[in-house]
Amino acid sequence: MKTENYLDTSIIAARKAAEILLGYFQKEKNVSFKSAHYDMVTKADIESEKIIVSTIKEKFPCHNILAEENNYEQTDSPYTWIIDPLDGTNNFVHGIPVFSISIALAKNGSIIMGVVYDPTREELFCAQHGDGAMLNNKLVRVTEAEDLSSSILATGFYYNRGKEMEETLDNIKRFFLSGIIGIRRMGSAALDLCNVACGRLDGFWEYYLSPWDFAAGVYIVEQAGGKVTDQYNEKVKIAPSYIVSSNGKIHTKMLDIVGNKERGT
Repeated sequence: MKTENYLDTSIIAARKAAEILLGYFQKEKNVSFKSAHYDMVTKADIESEKIIVSTIKEKFPCHNILAEENNYEQTDSPYTWIIDPLDGTNNFVHGIPVFSISIALAKNGSIIMGVVYDPTREELFCAQHGDGAMLNNKLVRVTEAEDLSSSILATGFYYNRGKEMEETLDNIKRFFLSGIIGIRRMGSAALDLCNVACGRLDGFWEYYLSPWDFAAGVYIVEQAGGKVTDQYNEKVKIAPSYIVSSNGKIHTKMLDIVGNKERGT
């Protein structure tokens, strides 16, 4: 099966999920909670994931699924679809139109395709090997900023309100003291990464993200000419991770701030 067919299936799945999300948006939500009172899940999350998985399984029944809301039986296929059916649930619940659908495909542990769809703006970000990164069928590239003093960054906060939050707040302070133009906190990591890819942001970092939060976005950034690592400047794996993303030119300067602690401390 050609990569283009994987991409086509992802786009179809994302658009089907978008119809579900928009049908629930700004209406009364059926909200429940995960491990913390601010970690929400809605009926829209569940139904969005269901339609994405069923669309993929119809075409590729033996492929593995790694998704946010459910555990799926694993096969011996080298392919794994990594799915966030609603990235930005808290925004969604509160009627803030900043949320997305994220779908990536990995082969033998390496991402080979990524799709992120913003339903409210009808913006479709995608990338597949060798073809660069695209926004609504137009090629996009990261910025040329070489210094933090000419950069705008974004960040997010992990649900833990302990040391992770304090470290993020400390990093925000250090970035501002470095002369940064500004920092945004928009609430969808997948979209933050895509905004780096298309040049709206110069960089993005977040203390802790799950694979479904970042897999598609990381791939899209890399295909747009950017760089993504963990806080130790190591390649990000398909596992929970600290994410540092940039246009590449300010990456070391970002790491000087967010990667300032010794490993394991």
